[in-house]
Amino acid sequence: MVEPIPQPSGVTQEVATGTLPAWAQVEELVREAHQRYRDHDEGAVADYIPILAETDPRLFGLAVIDRTGGVHDAGDARHPFSVQSISKLFVCALVIEELGHDLVRDRIGVNNTGLAFNSVMAIELNDGHPMNPMVNAGAIATTALMPGETSAEKWEHIRDGLSAFAGRTLRMDGQVYRSEARTNERNKALARLLSSYGRLDEDPLEVVDIYTRQCAITVTAHDLAVMGATLASGGINPVTGDRVVSPEVCRDTLATVASSGLYERSGEWLFEIGLPAKSGVAGGIVAVAPGKGAVGAFSPPLDRAGNSIRSQLAIGHLSRSLGLNLFASAPDS
Repeated sequence: MVEPIPQPSGVTQEVATGTLPAWAQVEELVREAHQRYRDHDEGAVADYIPILAETDPRLFGLAVIDRTGGVHDAGDARHPFSVQSISKLFVCALVIEELGHDLVRDRIGVNNTGLAFNSVMAIELNDGHPMNPMVNAGAIATTALMPGETSAEKWEHIRDGLSAFAGRTLRMDGQVYRSEARTNERNKALARLLSSYGRLDEDPLEVVDIYTRQCAITVTAHDLAVMGATLASGGINPVTGDRVVSPEVCRDTLATVASSGLYERSGEWLFEIGLPAKSGVAGGIVAVAPGKGAVGAFSPPLDRAGNSIRSQLAIGHLSRSLGLNLFASAPDS
């Protein structure tokens, strides 16, 4: 394993992230992005989870929430869908909050595998190490670390935590859960493989069941924007005003998702868009601009890596038009 990079102690971190344009300009740009890409028809709806194959491919929602709670919704921004892999981002934050920076870095990892999100080979090539919380093996290992003496307690901790991020009570879609539970043999295999390497302390099948439940939680593009804006605001939900996690947890979580949130396309995403982001196979993406706000998007047709195509295009447009790219800079005029 690569030795961790030493961190300076006793140093106050200053953050300067700029601001979003005025409310009316953001509103106009969100509607413009939605209109520009609403008829884009590339990609295919996921079908390896049977119920997702029934989703209307024309659905397209877009939302921006700024760190002060300003709301900008367009299209199907309030249409419900299952959170799927986007849950990994927020469960990761909850686990870092509970167990700390060092344990999650060492136990789960923070490096991209360069392979598909459900790769078995990635585990074998890394001596059973799950590598990062954004691929399925790492997410299963992360879910196993949630506090709770029983599976039911762990599950409630996850649901309550994601609800705090969203600023409202979130529910699991039982139909989605049952559809996934009938077809999640690969995740069960990943969990058993992790267990064989001594990487899981819990029963692997129980952990997979909890993970399947968390993926079946129902959200909207608006919810994703609120959840992402909570991470953008140092852990304070901009709608409720409640603290969900610490600023340090936000920093660690966003650094982790930046490297792996769009799987093997994460490098291309950062190169083109420049934002920490996480996608889900139901068609959602959340992208976070620290100190500014977040974009939530939903459109079911996916590219070959499992990322929503319309959502990527719309977020890319907003990244450029709103000045969200973390790596962009210009000299003072």
